[in-house]
Amino acid sequence: MSGDAALAASWRDQARQGLGHGAFLLVLAATATAAVPGISAAGSTPESRRFTAAADGELVALGPTAPRPHGLPPLPAGVSPALISWVVLEQLRLARRVVNAGLDVAPAVDHEQVPGCQPAACLSTGQALPLQRVRDLLRWGEDFGRDWSLRRPGALVVVGECVAGGASTAAAVLQGLGVDGTGLVSGSLRQPPHQLRRQLITRGLQRSGHPGTALELAAAVGDPMQPLVAGVILGCGGAAPVLLAGGSQMAAVLALAMALARSRGQPVAPLLRSTTVGTTRWVAREPGSNLSLLLERVHGQLGLPQAPLALASTLDFSSCTHPALRDYEAGYVKEGVGAGGLAIAASLAGLSNSRLARLCDQAMGQLRGGDGT
Repeated sequence: MSGDAALAASWRDQARQGLGHGAFLLVLAATATAAVPGISAAGSTPESRRFTAAADGELVALGPTAPRPHGLPPLPAGVSPALISWVVLEQLRLARRVVNAGLDVAPAVDHEQVPGCQPAACLSTGQALPLQRVRDLLRWGEDFGRDWSLRRPGALVVVGECVAGGASTAAAVLQGLGVDGTGLVSGSLRQPPHQLRRQLITRGLQRSGHPGTALELAAAVGDPMQPLVAGVILGCGGAAPVLLAGGSQMAAVLALAMALARSRGQPVAPLLRSTTVGTTRWVAREPGSNLSLLLERVHGQLGLPQAPLALASTLDFSSCTHPALRDYEAGYVKEGVGAGGLAIAASLAGLSNSRLARLCDQAMGQLRGGDGT
């Protein structure tokens, strides 16, 4: 989708070699932006969206047949992409780590909690997070990245997220960095709420006084996931392949990491060579957004030495028996919980897309038979 083809091929080779010792890091967080009517479909109501991240984390950890304390929130259509992520993780036998970076409701499975973490206020307040909390999240991510690259040199780390309302905070951070994402940022709704987002972002940036640094910007209009995952990129420092499993939200994380690296004099070229955004074909082909153009604008606005790398899985659910999976083909669900990046990892491991689709169909039957969610 983006970046030099030769560099993308080199990254794929490194990632394939590092997959056997790799792991999946799932970062869960919350923002009160998700409660704005009409902003998100990651749960049919604002109240149900408070439980989305916890439910997705439990599905990734426990699977579709085990009892899960929090049922998946009802969606307008489709089923959580956490189902795709679980299938891939089981097939690849990838280790998984779940991190609570700031939630209203914590997942009832083993997870790590960033000390002092808290959900973000609505981006429209211009005071989404305390600046010290953003520093703490960045430090946690950097510590993880450094430790990972030292203990497992060359091992792939796939980073996914679940943040209801996170596409809007992504658009806000990009706008604050000077990247015009109007009309380009995706989201959970079938038609991204571009006009509503624009209003929230304008209000938030005005109330924040237009922050002067990238960290201040993340504190003003961001969410807890963003500085943590940016820290992972910075901490790995180009020594390990990083797969940012997501779409627009991970584009914003990458832009934030590049801005932070520049501000501290850290070379950005090694980071760009070792980091790839990995998403789904449902995001890549969505008429209401444009991830490729968004990354081009990140490249140009931040003056990066090369365009960010981005790949898209070609996973297709059109032949699935369950309507909730075929809804992906109609644009109702597109990405999340690391699904796109993990589908790419599955392809690197030799699992065909047709086989992955059949396995997801089977898992969907288990989910429906198990608890009716």
